[in-house]
Amino acid sequence: MIRCHELTVTFGSKAVLDRFSLDIPERGVTALSGPSGCGKTTLLRVLAGLERPQGGTVSGVAPSQTAILFQEDRLLPWRTVEQHLTDVLPRERWGEVPALLALAELEGEEKSFPSALSGGMGRRLALARCLALDARLYLLDEPFAGVDLPRALRILDRLNALPAPVLLVSHEPAVLARASATLTLDGPPLRLSS
Repeated sequence: MIRCHELTVTFGSKAVLDRFSLDIPERGVTALSGPSGCGKTTLLRVLAGLERPQGGTVSGVAPSQTAILFQEDRLLPWRTVEQHLTDVLPRERWGEVPALLALAELEGEEKSFPSALSGGMGRRLALARCLALDARLYLLDEPFAGVDLPRALRILDRLNALPAPVLLVSHEPAVLARASATLTLDGPPLRLSS
């Protein structure tokens, strides 16, 4: 079990996480929803080791065992779709590229550059690249931004079947309804709502 226990994060005098606790199941997708600015991204950054909490602990996973999908795609314009995946996969795992492209519904785009992709396709490439990393926890910040809903729900079903847990942020009601578990958050400071 991955556990966040009484995490506290402040920026100056503003508390974003206030003794926030959360248990993340071993498998499936846990979706976080809540108003913009309530601390969802900060929570992902703490779990990824990119933000240091002033208090509390994370147990069950180390930051080096996580993979994070940022809100920005961060694609390299000079690398093809396939190269974005082989850049993060060890050579002995390059055979997994077709499965990752299928998961993200990008078959046939292997030789395309980011400039030839739509916004939703670029988002799906960024997601596939994140999933190519060998992680014990995947942290996905708005993974379906710009992705049409039927496709997003198909991909979400595939994420639910991954052997590692996924913690994702979404505002889309259909995505939240299809996740294994959904937490609605209030804040700031971030607390679980009743």
